[in-house]
Amino acid sequence: MREAHPIERAVGMNWYVSDAEGIGGHLRQEPADFRVEEVEAFDPEPLDADPGAYPHVLVRATLRSWDTNDFASALSNSLGISRERVSWAGTKDKHAVTTQLFTVAKVDPDDLRAIELGDVDLDILGRTGRKILFGDLAGNAFEIRVRNADAPGNATPVTADLAAFAAGDQSGEGSGDGPGDEPPEAGDAVATTVGVPNYFGQQRFGSKRPVTHEVGLEIVRGHWKGAVLAYVGTPHEREPESTREARAYVDETEDWQGAIDRLPDRLGYERSMCHRLVENGAEDPDDFRNALEAVPANLQRLFVNAAQSFAFNRILSERLERGLPFHEPVAGDVVCFADSDAPEDLPLPDTDRTQRVTEDRLRTVRRHCERGRAFVTAPLVGTDTELADGEPGEIERAVLDDLDLAPADFDLPDEFDSTGTRRAILLRTDLAVERAEEEEATVQFAFALPKGSYATVVLREYLKGDPGDL
Repeated sequence: MREAHPIERAVGMNWYVSDAEGIGGHLRQEPADFRVEEVEAFDPEPLDADPGAYPHVLVRATLRSWDTNDFASALSNSLGISRERVSWAGTKDKHAVTTQLFTVAKVDPDDLRAIELGDVDLDILGRTGRKILFGDLAGNAFEIRVRNADAPGNATPVTADLAAFAAGDQSGEGSGDGPGDEPPEAGDAVATTVGVPNYFGQQRFGSKRPVTHEVGLEIVRGHWKGAVLAYVGTPHEREPESTREARAYVDETEDWQGAIDRLPDRLGYERSMCHRLVENGAEDPDDFRNALEAVPANLQRLFVNAAQSFAFNRILSERLERGLPFHEPVAGDVVCFADSDAPEDLPLPDTDRTQRVTEDRLRTVRRHCERGRAFVTAPLVGTDTELADGEPGEIERAVLDDLDLAPADFDLPDEFDSTGTRRAILLRTDLAVERAEEEEATVQFAFALPKGSYATVVLREYLKGDPGDL
């Protein structure tokens, strides 16, 4: 294993599983360099179905350089409706071309057809009886270009390392230590089954300013004021100087009106929190909780989700360090079974169907994992979490103790509450890699991932650089 970049280590991703040197380069120099299309699993009724029974209109949107939340706001503003009437199945990257599903409640399809937003194509698909929910998709298919690669030939040994990890070889001997001789050929891509730890990617925590999990940890510990300070204050070296100065002012003074005067307009959520604190006096913990509730409900949930994700990443890193397998269980592990309704070419874990692995069941469950019928899991801790036994359980308890967390801590008000779940620890995909025809230093990747998994977690193994380049 190779030690990860310091910014990745700060969010719990401590290791690369590939020992091979990276290719270098940059993602997203142009939005079209990063294309993602949802693998859909949400079927509508015809558009002429009864609006009373099917009040939500399903739309497929192709967006260029749009943040999902920003698009939802722009769409609702254009329609003159509440933003809460716009729902979607998954949040996508802004610096990309994305194709994804949205539902809009109680809207005339003709009003949707009349919408004119830049770099947006809308395709009205039909009606549904409920709004689309986070996770109402099977996965995402990616087509990604890495430009200005320093060593394109290193894609070959990295792929070999990741193929070995997918098969259960964690020795780092998939490729040897040397670089590849030649870059992949243009038009010569052959898909290889590769595997990586199913980390939550950097964007879960903030790509430029990874503090979302810090906010969540303060919330779960009951430190509402600390959560506000972590979000509004806490300057980061990658931010513009004026933003750093405004955040530092907050940390030093806790002057919320002064913060409003200094924070840039683009930091709308931070400013909303400060306005709430000016209005309510900022005198007791409930005032700070109320300030956190000034942001959209999905962001409130994201704070706590990020804390869970950070703990999950830490658990995976510790499992790697101890040399426990990812492709099959050891005694004490908790596995989940495959979703029988998933697309044939995109196996999905069904985390509602779990089983604790005992010594007498170990051989049988390992066979299920080998055939893709079961997956080893780790917890996204919440009030209903039951930790594993054996060495996996030791890892889970040690990480939670270090973070001063317990399942009962997630019994929180309203949007901050979480019962928790489990998540597969190994991310497998059939990946094709080739050199772009027009540029020797541009490497192209194509693969599909199950919902909730991150393309950057695969690509970080290839680039092995600053997460800002992802």
